[in-house]
Amino acid sequence: MNRGGFVRVLRTEQEIMQNWTGDLTKPAVSITCIAYNHEPFIEDALEGILIQETDFPFEILIHDDASTDRTADIIREYEEKYPNLIKPIYQTENQFSQGRKPSMIVFPLCQGKYIAYCEADDYWIDPKKLQIQVDFLEANPDYVISGHDAFIIDENGNYVKDSKLPDGHKRDFSAEDLILGNAWVLTMSWVLRNVFHDHVPERGMVTNGDNFLVSLLGHYGKSKYHSDIKPSCYRIHQGGIWSMLSQVEKRDSQINTWFWMYRYYLRVGEKKYSDHYWRRYQCRVISATATRLIFKELVIQTLFLRNLKSILRAILVRTGLKR
Repeated sequence: MNRGGFVRVLRTEQEIMQNWTGDLTKPAVSITCIAYNHEPFIEDALEGILIQETDFPFEILIHDDASTDRTADIIREYEEKYPNLIKPIYQTENQFSQGRKPSMIVFPLCQGKYIAYCEADDYWIDPKKLQIQVDFLEANPDYVISGHDAFIIDENGNYVKDSKLPDGHKRDFSAEDLILGNAWVLTMSWVLRNVFHDHVPERGMVTNGDNFLVSLLGHYGKSKYHSDIKPSCYRIHQGGIWSMLSQVEKRDSQINTWFWMYRYYLRVGEKKYSDHYWRRYQCRVISATATRLIFKELVIQTLFLRNLKSILRAILVRTGLKR
C-alpha cells in the first residue's frame, strides 16, 4: 500500500515470524499502540509495525478507547490476518474521559523484555527500527531507552517540517539528564526496558505523562539517540490530543506535570529531585502570571506594609513606648 508517499508490501503473519528465534511463546518486544477515532490513520500505524524485520518475537497491544468511527472495525480486520501478533483491547466506554489513561492500562499487560510505543496517528518508516534498537540495548545494559527523529506531516499527508527533534536533543543523555527532565526522546520512537513493576499514583494525575515516565527511567540508565534509523512520521491533526493544544494549555499541562513530579519525589524521599521540580514548578507559575498582576500584587503588599508601619507607630505612641 501507499501511505504518505511510502510504498509498503505487507507480508503474511507466517512470513513475519519465520526468522524469529529463541522462545517464541514470549515476545521480546511489546509494541503498544493507543487509538481513539483514528480511522483515517490507523492503517498507517499498524502497517508501520507490520513491516518490522526482526529475529525476535514481538506482540502488538493496541488499545481502542471506544472509538465512535470505524477505528475498531479496521483493527479487527488486521487482527483476523495477524491473530498471533495483534492483541487488541476494545473498550466499550471511553477510559480517557473517566481519568484512566490508556497507556497505564496497556503497559501492565506488556510481556516483553522491551516496550516500544507508537500512537495510532503516527507511523514508523524504517523496517529495521526495532532490530537496531533492541540490538543496541542488549549490548549496552547501562542504557534504558533509545529513540530517533521524526518528520512532521499534517492530516492530509503534507510535509510540515523535516525534523521534530531540535538539534540539541539529537544525542545521548545521561541518567541524571533523564531524571531532571533535560532530555527529549520522542515518544513514538521509544524502545525501553520493561522495568516498571510498581504503581506510581502521581503519574495518573498528569495530562501528558511522557516527561514523568522518562524521569523515572533515568533511575535505570541512560538514553541513546539513533541517527542510523530513518525518521518516523509524526502527524498533527484536529484530533491530536497534544499537538492541537494551545500554547497556554501546553504550559498549564507542563506546570501540572512538574507539580506531581515534585510530589512523587517528595513522597519517595529523593529531596534533590523534589527540590528540582518544585523550583521548576514555581518558576513556570511565576512566568505564566501576567506582569500587570505581579505589579498589582507588589503595590498592594507595599501599601499594606506602609499602613502596618503607621499603625504600629500609633500604638507605640499611645502606650508611651514612643514619643
